[in-house]
Amino acid sequence: MDSQAPLPSFLLSPGVSMIQAAPWHAQPVTLRSPALTVMTDLTKVKAATIRPELTLHQAEQTMIYQGVRLLFVVSEMPALEGLITTTDLSGERPMSLLHQRNQRYDELRVADVMTPLRMLEAIEFDSIAGAIVGNVVATLKRAGRNHLLVVQAAAHGEPRRVRGVISRAQVERQLGTQIAPVPSSYSEMGHARL
Repeated sequence: MDSQAPLPSFLLSPGVSMIQAAPWHAQPVTLRSPALTVMTDLTKVKAATIRPELTLHQAEQTMIYQGVRLLFVVSEMPALEGLITTTDLSGERPMSLLHQRNQRYDELRVADVMTPLRMLEAIEFDSIAGAIVGNVVATLKRAGRNHLLVVQAAAHGEPRRVRGVISRAQVERQLGTQIAPVPSSYSEMGHARL
C-alpha cells in the first residue's frame, strides 16, 4: 500500500450502534472474592478531579458529566487536597455554611465543603492486594465511611500516591446486598472531629 494513499471511507447508514467497553466492575463478587475486584484502579481509570475554587454547582455538573459520585480536589496535578462527594454537596455542611456566612448556595466553593486531605482515611495497596472483599467490608464499617482511598508507596523519599478508591456503593452493587449504613457524609464526619 502506498504510504500516502488515503484509507477507504464511506457514509454511515441508520442503525449503526456504538461499541462500549464493559465496565470493569461488572462481575458479581462474594465476601471471599479478591479485594482488588472492588477497587477502582486509577492506573486503569482516569480520576475525576475538580479545582477547590469552583462552585458546588460546577462540582455537581462535573459529577453528572463524568458519571461519578466522588471528585478528587486538586489545585495543581498531581497534588491531592481532598475529596468531595454527592453527599457533601447536599448534606448538612453546605446548609450550615449558608446560615453562618449569610451566603447563597451558588457562592459556596468546593473548598468550603470538601473533606481535606488530613481527614481522609486510607489503606495500603499492599494490604488490599492480598485481602478479600470481606476485609474491605469490615474496614468500611469500622471507618464509618462511604469511600476509602488506596495508597501506594512511591520511590524512596517521595510521598505516597493514591492508587485507587473503594466505594461502599460499588461494593454493595457487586455483592448484591447492602452494607450497614454509615454516618452522613465524609465532610460532616470530618468537621465534627475538628
